[in-house]
Amino acid sequence: MAEIGKGLDGRGRVTVFHMFTVVFGYATHHMDERRLGDIGVVGPLTPGVSWQELWRMAAAMNTEGASRDKLARWILLQATRAFVCGSGRIGHYDSRTWKLGPDGHRVRFADAYCNRYGLWTGDLTVAGMASDQVAMHPGLYRM
Repeated sequence: MAEIGKGLDGRGRVTVFHMFTVVFGYATHHMDERRLGDIGVVGPLTPGVSWQELWRMAAAMNTEGASRDKLARWILLQATRAFVCGSGRIGHYDSRTWKLGPDGHRVRFADAYCNRYGLWTGDLTVAGMASDQVAMHPGLYRM
């Protein structure tokens, strides 16, 4: 896993969902114009919540000492579940501009997982999101 080191931005499909009271965004980054080698991009949209919270959630929901790869797969699975099944989904947008902050983590998978070859996490912003859409949601508990 490597530090991202610089930001990333894009435009495309974005799913917004909540998990444990925090609102997250899930987008896809294509490594080239052929749209192959898709990378999942996931980050919190709730103000005041950093991307590290996502990794804390993943660690809490996995076995003690789980590898970063396993935690990344758990994160991507939650985002994919929101996209496919609507679990916790707040909104789905076919074309939105998004920006991933300069800090965060990258995980490259040895093989495709949830149809993605990697996961990039960081602080995320999605254009056009109203403050009430990204505010904390009622949930079972806050980690």
